[in-house]
Amino acid sequence: MAALGAPLRTLRALLRELRHAAGRSYRDSPAYRHVIAAFRAHRVTSEKLCRAQQELHFQAATYLCLLRSVREHEALHREYHGKGERSPQEVAGLVGFRLPQQPGGKG
Repeated sequence: MAALGAPLRTLRALLRELRHAAGRSYRDSPAYRHVIAAFRAHRVTSEKLCRAQQELHFQAATYLCLLRSVREHEALHREYHGKGERSPQEVAGLVGFRLPQQPGGKG
């Protein structure tokens, strides 16, 4: 895995992905409350050195990667998933062809 970067950047990106997943009411979700509480509990202060900070940061970055990958997978699935049986005219239009017109106005 690449370098983790700043924990604040990871937190912001994680909250952005939660907003994509949950919509406008993401602040009411248990996932949001858990992430905020975990980051607050593991922050480094002048009085206390937290040894699990790197572990939390790594877990947050891994969860962020999972959320991004799921969102991108769903977008790709929506774009490229088959839509069932298509008519010959529609298939010809997809590849840039036109079907010939039948005599007598039938096509």
